[in-house]
Amino acid sequence: MKRKKIILYVLLSVLVIGGAVGIYIYKEYNRAHKDTAGLKPDFTVAANDLLKEFESNEQASNKKYWDMVLSVEGMVKDVTRDDRGFYSVILGDTTSLSSVRCSIDSIHGSEAASVKRGHIVSVKGICSGYNADDMLGSDIILVRSVIGQ
Repeated sequence: MKRKKIILYVLLSVLVIGGAVGIYIYKEYNRAHKDTAGLKPDFTVAANDLLKEFESNEQASNKKYWDMVLSVEGMVKDVTRDDRGFYSVILGDTTSLSSVRCSIDSIHGSEAASVKRGHIVSVKGICSGYNADDMLGSDIILVRSVIGQ
């Protein structure tokens, strides 16, 4: 009789733990990201100033800006659309190869379609890194970006 109770308690414990893990996995799998348009920027900076800051001290800039919401203002060098229909807006000085690459959030793609080269725009996004390259120009990457927020 005692052995049956032990087995019962172990099975119930396993079921409770398994259920809790299952609920957690389900919630994480179906979790939606917050819309960047509704987030307050941690920093507001000009695209050229941001590029200079990363070029002068990459480690300190990564510590300061990585995973932060940035509002970056600058001239549009290019607007691209990939084969899946996702837009990217490239900000920076046309005389430099370096740029701020802003991957536009898919729900805000229509806003990016109206952006033209040479216009000054403000883009809000989350800084996800810096790609340094002396030959091809360096890039600061912003993800889940929105135009004019």
